[in-house]
Order: sequence, then C-alpha cells, then structure tokens
Amino acid sequence: MQLEGSCHCGAVSFSLSSAHPYPYQRCYCSICRKTQGAGGYAINLGGKANSLKVRGRKHISIYHARLKDDGARRAHSSSAERHFCSLCGTGLWLFSPEWPELIHPFASAIDTPLPVPPEHTHLMLGSKAPWVEVEAHPKDQLFEVYPEESIAEWHERLGLAR
Repeated sequence: MQLEGSCHCGAVSFSLSSAHPYPYQRCYCSICRKTQGAGGYAINLGGKANSLKVRGRKHISIYHARLKDDGARRAHSSSAERHFCSLCGTGLWLFSPEWPELIHPFASAIDTPLPVPPEHTHLMLGSKAPWVEVEAHPKDQLFEVYPEESIAEWHERLGLAR
C-alpha cells in the first residue's frame, strides 16, 4: 500500500510503500507518550526505507530519545531517530539503524485512509501514565513490555500482509 503523510503545517510531506499498514500497535512508553501525545500512546506502521520520498526535508529535525537503563547512573542516547517537523513539531517517522530496511511512520502523520485493524496490541503498559485509561477490546493483546511479535509477524498472523 502506498502511504502519503505530512506534518500539520504542511512544510513536510512524504510517501513510502508499506506491506504492513494496519495501525494496531499502541505504545504507551514515556517516549511515545511525550513525543506524540496521542491518547497517551503512539502508533507506528511499517514501511520500506528505500521507497521513502520526502518534500521539505530542510524542515525535519531528528530526536534521539534519552534512555536510562535500570541501575545506570547516566542516560544515553537511543540510536533510533525520531523525525519531526521543526516548524510545527509533528512526529513523522522513526528510523532505527538496527533495521535499515525499515521506516516506521507514525499513523498520526499519515493522510492516506488506513485500514481498521481487527485487534490491537497495547504495549509498554508498565510505562503508561496513571491518567491513561487503556481501551482494550476482547481480542486485544496487552503487554507490560515490548512483545516479541513484530509488526510484520502480526500482519502475517492475521493474513493482512500486502
């Protein structure tokens, strides 16, 4: 599926192809919550990095989240790059050098109508803010940490890969 996305102010737009376009994975970690702010969670999709086309690249800034491991005295920078519009602050996509073939656009930045997922995966619930109420449906899966099932595996399990 071809995905088209943009920031709120229109300075940045992008497109990429995705075999995994269902917005099913709701991440409640503090990074997603604070950088995306959407209902206390963020939703990433899976896309092919080599298909990414960007207009307005000069308006993109990159944020490397600060991570502090249990017991560590100091935080360190994540290798993952969160791309956002430097003018309006819209989160656009995440790129991780651990998976260079992938781009993870934020569903909130996608303008293309996305398919409705048959179930959701709520992850990183151990990090959610106390004010957030998880709206889980009967088929939904809930995880305190990150689940082992990848975005691609979820789509394949449900027969939704394109």
